[in-house]
Amino acid sequence: MAGLPVWDRCAVMGVVNVTPDSFSDGGRWFDTTAAVKHGLDLVAEGADLVDVGGESTRPGATRVDEAEELRRVVPVVRGLASEGVTISVDTMRARVAEQALAAGAALVNDVSGGLADPHMIPMVARTGAPFVVMHWRGFLEGGNVQGHYDDVVTEVVDELHARVEAVLEGGVAADRIVVDPGLGFSKEAGHDLALLARLDRLLGLGHPVLVAASRKRFLGRILAGPEGAPPPARERDAATAAVSALAAYAGAWAVRVHEVRATADAVRVARAVEAARTPGSRTPETGTPETGTPGARAAEARTPGVGAPEAGVPGAGAAQGGTRAEGAR
Repeated sequence: MAGLPVWDRCAVMGVVNVTPDSFSDGGRWFDTTAAVKHGLDLVAEGADLVDVGGESTRPGATRVDEAEELRRVVPVVRGLASEGVTISVDTMRARVAEQALAAGAALVNDVSGGLADPHMIPMVARTGAPFVVMHWRGFLEGGNVQGHYDDVVTEVVDELHARVEAVLEGGVAADRIVVDPGLGFSKEAGHDLALLARLDRLLGLGHPVLVAASRKRFLGRILAGPEGAPPPARERDAATAAVSALAAYAGAWAVRVHEVRATADAVRVARAVEAARTPGSRTPETGTPETGTPGARAAEARTPGVGAPEAGVPGAGAAQGGTRAEGAR
């Protein structure tokens, strides 16, 4: 199987939720034809790859059975692959991932990092598929006890490192692994901000980093009006684009977003600014995909421009009001 797709800038991963209950767009693309069209529209708006999922991971969401998830996901993957779209499959099930790969998906994005299904890591190792390992402390039905951190950045980095080691021991090649800090999953708003402020620590793990901040509750807390009411999820796209630009400038491999056009522009601006500060570099006009691992960016592990230390992140206190950001897809 081909290696991890990389571009000469941070990639934009558009979201296609083939679900009736995702937190920001549930039900809009539940029909296969509508979902495929939406994926193609995202590519036309600037998405470099499309993440297709058939199960909501928002807190309290009811898990769908495997047969239903397959019914939702595989036809959409097949339809997009037939149009030449680079596809990520968002699933915690090995069988769904394997059938999606057979239908044309290029990588597996598992919010559990292989913890939810013991067959996932062996399947990924066998197929050679690139694999996104997200920081995950389990399902959230029992409250937010797993959201306690003494030092969120250090703990997330350490827990991701341990999970990556387990994935490597399971036979997955190091150059196929992407890490994701899991914004909103067992984390409050201030935790998310601290992790964004220290993406350099995540890059220090030596693997490409995926940032999935799109429309999440911590952005709503920041944008809350005088009455303290956060705007609806679909009114957080400008904030999502801002976070995406910061993540791109910090060295993220990709940003995962629902609304692509503004984020694609923001990422290109971030790349232009980065190029302007590097002697002899040029601003790319297009993001041409290559095959390999963007190890240079991961190894560089520079401090991002958002750069506050883990403690005392500006705005974190004001944003802490939510008990739990939606770990939603």
